[in-house]
Amino acid sequence: MGKNAALILYVVLMIAIIVAVDFLFFRHRFQERLIVNIAIVLLFAVLYFISLRRK
Repeated sequence: MGKNAALILYVVLMIAIIVAVDFLFFRHRFQERLIVNIAIVLLFAVLYFISLRRK
């Protein structure tokens, strides 16, 4: 259950960062917002495969 809880927390943190960045910086810019959201998701995926997959 510990690994599932860590994964849920990780996904919730990623969603919170995406929403915060969208509202703070890219509210009226669709193209830039999409690019940054994809970059954030890719960054979180890389960090997941590096750190959480080892456990």
